Amino acid sequence: MTIQSSEELTIAQNATYILIYNGNIVTEVETIQASIVIHHGLIEQIITEEAQVTDWLLKHPEAKIIKAMGHYVLPGLIDIHCDAIEKEVQPRPNTIFPLELSLLEFERKLPLHGITTMYHSLSLGVGLSLRGVNLMTELVQLIHRYNSERGMVRNRIHLRFEVTYHAGLPIVEQYIKENYIHYLSYMDHSPGQGQYRAPGSFEKYVMKNQGITSDEVKVIVDELLERQSEVDWSHLKQLAILANERNIAVASHDDDTIAKIDQAVQSGVSVSEFPITLEVAQYATSSGMKVCVGAPNVVRGASHDNNLKAVDALQHGAAHIICSDYHPSSILQAIFKLANDEVLPLHEATKLATLYPAEAMRIADQLGSIAVGKAADIIIVDHFHQIPFVHTTIVNGVVVYETRPYMER
Repeated sequence: MTIQSSEELTIAQNATYILIYNGNIVTEVETIQASIVIHHGLIEQIITEEAQVTDWLLKHPEAKIIKAMGHYVLPGLIDIHCDAIEKEVQPRPNTIFPLELSLLEFERKLPLHGITTMYHSLSLGVGLSLRGVNLMTELVQLIHRYNSERGMVRNRIHLRFEVTYHAGLPIVEQYIKENYIHYLSYMDHSPGQGQYRAPGSFEKYVMKNQGITSDEVKVIVDELLERQSEVDWSHLKQLAILANERNIAVASHDDDTIAKIDQAVQSGVSVSEFPITLEVAQYATSSGMKVCVGAPNVVRGASHDNNLKAVDALQHGAAHIICSDYHPSSILQAIFKLANDEVLPLHEATKLATLYPAEAMRIADQLGSIAVGKAADIIIVDHFHQIPFVHTTIVNGVVVYETRPYMER
């Protein structure tokens, strides 16, 4: 007996045509008024002439019609870095919820935010939040099983590996070889560099996040600093080569020096996540890397750690991707803020969370834009007092979320 994946079942169940009628379609190059035909989970046609729509409807009276009513129609958002699942599992220090319940509840929120492909960021390391072995490995297995049975969106796994966790290297290698992950990043959250350059910033974060004492955090700091001097970059480079051979993109994280970018490029890394300064972001870009910045940074106008402002990087052409980081609703808000503030045209702002992450993850032949032949991952966006919100979410040609304000019913 062959077990079909949830995506295969979705396509099988979606033989009926869907017409998204009269929307402002955000394509790769412009925003146009048009209608979209969806069939068998794919975008079959983009129709710009009203007469052609009428003719098509006469031929397909059985079609499901979704009236976009002039609202914006965007590709489904692709979030390559989001660790919010950790907070769903552990909303407070020492308070762990069942993993399956946490995944189910977290995934239900994603279509609401327009996210149709989520790279759940699961960390393998010690001393930070859920970043230990047991919970991480359980979540990896759960997400794979969940995808085959039920998934509402495209759930992917972004394995974030703390390079100081030497005992975890065999796990990373196993996951790469068994195709258990879809994205790999190398992190170093040791104090005194990267995100925690400021004296005492690491200690403050861990004590607040985990509810531990200063004596307990000192043990963690001492252990990390000892391990930092023993990082085996030659082994990490071999793992990056192995990942690239299996079409798994590899990223660096919190780069704060030119030397780190050079080391990353030499190690087969193609994405720089959250570079600390504009100089480093520009150097990463000139080195051929894709730079990822946080959507919360865009929305708030600043980094929560007083590092690089995402908008500065975007205005200098030194950022290519926005991700939700820890706040899934921020991506949609960031797209429209960038357009409304005239930082980028809407179609360019949209690509930061659709086409460009798809290219970085090597799935742009299937996802990332509204184009004939691509998967029908589509969102319809309405506004309330200039705040964008998702009206309808379609994943693989199936409507997984739909709402209307009470006063419109």
